[in-house]
Amino acid sequence: MDTQVAIAGGGPVGLMLALFLDRHGVKTVVFNNEKISRWHPKGSTHNSRTMEHYRRLGIASQVRRLGLPADHPTDVAYFTRYNAWELARVVMPSEEEKVRAVIAAPRIHQNFEPIHRANQMYVERFLLEHARTRPNITLRFGWQVGEFSENAEGVTLQAGRVAEHAAEADDYLGTALGTTGETERWQAQYLVGSDGGQSHVRRTLGIRYEGHDTLKQAFLGGRMVASHLRVPELAQDFFAGRRAWQYWVVNPEIRTALVSLNGKDEFLYWTRLPEGGTLDNAQIARGVRLASGANLDVEVLGNRNWTAGVALWAERFWSGGRIFLAGDAIHLFTPTGGFGMNTGIDGAANLAWKLAAMVQGWGGPGLLESYEAERKPIAARNTTAAQKLAKNVGAIKVSEAMERDGHAGEDARRQAGEYLATFGEEFGSIGVQLGARYDGSRLIAEDGAPPTDSYTAYTPSGVPGGRAPHFFLDPPGMPVRRSLYDLFGIGFTLLRLAPGAPGGEALARAAQRRGVPLTVVDAFDEDGRALYGRDLALVRPDQHLAWRGDSLPDDADALLARLTGHG
Repeated sequence: MDTQVAIAGGGPVGLMLALFLDRHGVKTVVFNNEKISRWHPKGSTHNSRTMEHYRRLGIASQVRRLGLPADHPTDVAYFTRYNAWELARVVMPSEEEKVRAVIAAPRIHQNFEPIHRANQMYVERFLLEHARTRPNITLRFGWQVGEFSENAEGVTLQAGRVAEHAAEADDYLGTALGTTGETERWQAQYLVGSDGGQSHVRRTLGIRYEGHDTLKQAFLGGRMVASHLRVPELAQDFFAGRRAWQYWVVNPEIRTALVSLNGKDEFLYWTRLPEGGTLDNAQIARGVRLASGANLDVEVLGNRNWTAGVALWAERFWSGGRIFLAGDAIHLFTPTGGFGMNTGIDGAANLAWKLAAMVQGWGGPGLLESYEAERKPIAARNTTAAQKLAKNVGAIKVSEAMERDGHAGEDARRQAGEYLATFGEEFGSIGVQLGARYDGSRLIAEDGAPPTDSYTAYTPSGVPGGRAPHFFLDPPGMPVRRSLYDLFGIGFTLLRLAPGAPGGEALARAAQRRGVPLTVVDAFDEDGRALYGRDLALVRPDQHLAWRGDSLPDDADALLARLTGHG
């Protein structure tokens, strides 16, 4: 059985890689140990860059309908207990408020697809159903990749159908499960392992993780349990009038958090595992009641063990030949900021166009090795950022007085609240979301000094290497605003940013000779021209700026050769 790209692992990164490749016209097969999409809640953050990628695939509006109701605040609130004092609140807008803000934003507004809170299990289900509709994607859910080998022509792999009894396994990616004995043999030009932190593909290649030591702290450090709960009374009685997306508790007895999944009765709940111990459903329910200060009816729908406080990335991102790694197979995050899945999806966008170029014959020998060269520094940057921003209730000094009436209690709560109010930078990490740069890459034509990197601030720049600066094509106030990004082609895009800019005919001829997809776009705009700093700008298929200039170089073919891995 033949395909162009085989993908081991059908989580959000594997599915998005398949959808990116489908957009390029590349055929894929996606193997996933579980027969269905994620059954347990995980992350709830789809950051601004990920939302831009969803928009590129034409699915951003559908994703925005998932998760919390449109009018639900996305605040982060801190309490002594859920039935008692509120200590602090990081105020963040609802989906409706974000949409209104984009409509009213200046034309050069960068965050035009703002962060969205919807749990991964909802979005994965949607991505899987969407993938079923795409002509170039073959889905093998309930199939496990076994042995594989590569040579100069491609990759051969064997897949086995997972036995029915294995469907209850904790880890739906990367875990060796029992199979029925039914097998398929596949031949692919390339294989990508997006099969989780216990990646079978990575371990078979002998690639290890490197990075930082795991955080040691009172909460979100070490072994944890994530529980899917149904607690109707919380939303109806405790959170009415003070809704939030995350509800934290800190007091002398317990430190924990609930994440609202549907804005009603379902929550994700985190508990730290006792050293060397386990937790059953009764203990988890008791913890929720302790945090709530009331004898609530708690239904535990499921549990999943995980490790918090990690910041690791793989030593290598590929075999050196035709096998690549993506997602958790190459980086593991502490959940602070919600960077993990989003970094994986951005990496898939980087890898997809390069695989497409090789499959379609217009990519050069240096193209594939650029994946590791460009994305490994981003993995190190983002995992480090998550760990540095991992301030949480485990770090706060808890006073016995904070639950008392009177002046002593008021003072203790004020001090705790002042400290907790500083946690907002974790939730406003726009620099991490939009600031990834590929400076120093052989696929980037350097021109100027890049802006200073920041986790919490993003500076748009026309210096090649970063995300292409954004601007709207119409003024504020339009109910649906046209984005420059909507004009980008599937392949490279040459932007003409001033009426007197050269036409780009030489580059178009070179692209036609090489089979490189190229779209020429007239986007005449003074503000946009100021952002880019030149009359012309060449944008890569992953929306990163590759080159800029006031005129094309004398040898346009040599420029294109370099940017596609031939130089």
